[in-house]
Amino acid sequence: MAVTSSSGLRPMLATKGDHVPAGDAWLHEVKWDGVRILLDAAAAGSRMFSRNGNVVTAAWPELSSSPLGERDLLLDGEVIALNDRGLPDFRVLQHRMHLRNATEAGRLATTIPATFMVFDLLRLDGRDLTREPLERRREQLAGLDLAETTWQVPAAYDDGAMLFDATRQQGLEGVVSKRRDSRYELGARTPHWRKLAHRHRGSFVVGGWRPQVGTSDRLAALLVGEPTAAGLAYRGRVGSGIAGATARVLTELLAPLTRARSPFADEVPRVDALGTTWVDPVVVVDIDTHGLGYDRLRQPSYQGVRHDLSPDDLAPDDGGTS
Repeated sequence: MAVTSSSGLRPMLATKGDHVPAGDAWLHEVKWDGVRILLDAAAAGSRMFSRNGNVVTAAWPELSSSPLGERDLLLDGEVIALNDRGLPDFRVLQHRMHLRNATEAGRLATTIPATFMVFDLLRLDGRDLTREPLERRREQLAGLDLAETTWQVPAAYDDGAMLFDATRQQGLEGVVSKRRDSRYELGARTPHWRKLAHRHRGSFVVGGWRPQVGTSDRLAALLVGEPTAAGLAYRGRVGSGIAGATARVLTELLAPLTRARSPFADEVPRVDALGTTWVDPVVVVDIDTHGLGYDRLRQPSYQGVRHDLSPDDLAPDDGGTS
């Protein structure tokens, strides 16, 4: 498909994998926790398209102006912003991604600055590159002068196992592996690109539970926290992995611990607190979560009760896990 019209453009998508592929046929990139964007830059101006093909240019005023002037380009990449721990965090962008008001978008461009991480080049100076292999496209992308701009070209790596370990240790989202010879298929999901997100397991203290919608006594989710020097810090609501026999066991375990007030030191968001039954913070559970370094658990999944641990074992001074 020739890239001559930008109407409703949609990016190529990766297939979920269960391991990082090995061998010289693959290149490996950091999986960024941001907003996927196709950016069409031409003499008449730039337009930015979301993963669904919607025009979102107004939301990103500091990124839509090309640092390469009127040069003709079509780029694929991810818009990212950093949280207070210095990690790319999709939730930081949520206040910006749906904006269409220019004044508000300009204000947030200052308070929540974003960067466009460009990882593919689909058109260059009028030439359609989608039928060329990824390796060639990456070479031409690297040749663009984007240093010290709001557009950045992240590195690609030969050693996928190394990158997988490094991104896990740094708390990044994961890895995307791409065949060096892969062509770019707009709007398609391809096995030639594979994504693998990290899952991390930690222990947390239960501070309350919420019932199944439409009931008052069928446990459907836990509210959990992390012991800190300031008290039990709220980390989020966990519903995945809780059903059937698991829910009944948790109900029996938590029923005698009911209390009137929240045990969390900070305020629990109303959407989570509404309908919650608070409990004494003495039960420890293991949770799998997506990514590290965030104030709230991301895509958490309940794994089980830790009868061998108490909240004191998780206290910062005791070197506990979280």
